[in-house]
Amino acid sequence: MSKKPAKKTPAKKNAALLGVGLDNDDGHKRITKGEQFTLVGGSEETHGRMTETVVKTFEELKHRRKHLSEVEAKELAEIIHKSTPR
Repeated sequence: MSKKPAKKTPAKKNAALLGVGLDNDDGHKRITKGEQFTLVGGSEETHGRMTETVVKTFEELKHRRKHLSEVEAKELAEIIHKSTPR
């Protein structure tokens, strides 16, 4: 009797964003966590910009009806660039 290999269900892809600010001179430890992102460090201004960028990025993904794990790196880079405050 031959055995058939067990069917494997495709593994769910996990994805998250990590933002690291390196310009902190005031001694504050800034950490902001979300379901799919973590932001650490940076000056107050930098951390604020990173936070705004990640919020707008996830809003755009929602608008496109996509999850972070579904977008290609190039598309994500375009979304992040578009979402970064000027």
